[in-house]
Amino acid sequence: MLVFNPTLKKTTAEKIRKPTDQEVAWIRLRNPEQTEVKHVLSDLLNCHPLVVEDCIKLNQRPKMDIYKDHIFISFFAIDQEHTPVEIALVIGPNYVVSIYKQDIPVLDQLYEQFKQIEGKMEYPAKILYYIMDHCVDEYMLVIDHLEDKIEEWEEAIHKNPYSSIAHDVFKLKRSTHVLRKIFVDERTVLGAISHQKFPYTIEEADVYFVDLFDHISRVIDSIDMFRDSLTGLLDMQISMKGDRMNEIMKILTIWSTIFLPLSFIVGLYGMNIKGIPEYNWNFGYLYVWILLIVVTLVMVVYFKKKKWI
Repeated sequence: MLVFNPTLKKTTAEKIRKPTDQEVAWIRLRNPEQTEVKHVLSDLLNCHPLVVEDCIKLNQRPKMDIYKDHIFISFFAIDQEHTPVEIALVIGPNYVVSIYKQDIPVLDQLYEQFKQIEGKMEYPAKILYYIMDHCVDEYMLVIDHLEDKIEEWEEAIHKNPYSSIAHDVFKLKRSTHVLRKIFVDERTVLGAISHQKFPYTIEEADVYFVDLFDHISRVIDSIDMFRDSLTGLLDMQISMKGDRMNEIMKILTIWSTIFLPLSFIVGLYGMNIKGIPEYNWNFGYLYVWILLIVVTLVMVVYFKKKKWI
């Protein structure tokens, strides 16, 4: 854990223990055993049994539960696969405990920053803000990923309307739906922090949580916009497929129409009936060919005049 001494203005890394009243501590528990969670929260910090249970299970939606001497907050980070990772946060008068099951690079970076830059752990709400801020900043990676994917699929559809992207689009829509629900709940938590009298902080710090509220609101607006774009991609693909099919059917219909009178002429002179005068002409075969060519040219000119081809 990291311990900040306000008197000495110094941050040190120590083994997990209960911080004194003059210290501010950040206790990180990465993929801990149940016994470790119970020891830290119950034995050292005297947290409520429900908080201990939530921190062990780590299956909560974003929320904030306020108890007498501490607060429990469930928040989410985003891993490299753009999958949400739950972080259980317990905030007390002079400590913040973060519990998560897998490595979260942004928290590792923040941990190093706290060790190198003095004064960033002045009070628990400030530690909480930095943790949330780093998580929300990572949400922009999701937005960039969505934007890149949509541009890539738009180009693919324009090149080939029959591109197999429907499965990927539906998969991405489902993942963005899950993320949106998480972000909306987190916005509610941030709204409660910024608009209610949040303990373990100072009045000047409220503006930082308001700024976080604005950031996550913009993320949600971007996700809504891109979800509509994903639906528009499928509609555009269906429309382009329909246009391509209509164009093919138009060409086939034109050629069928051109060959229809030719088939009639060939069928007419293919009848084995006596009395057809062209049978006795010396140039009857040439006459039929000229007739076929003339009829074809007349129909092509007519179709062009009508702008059908």
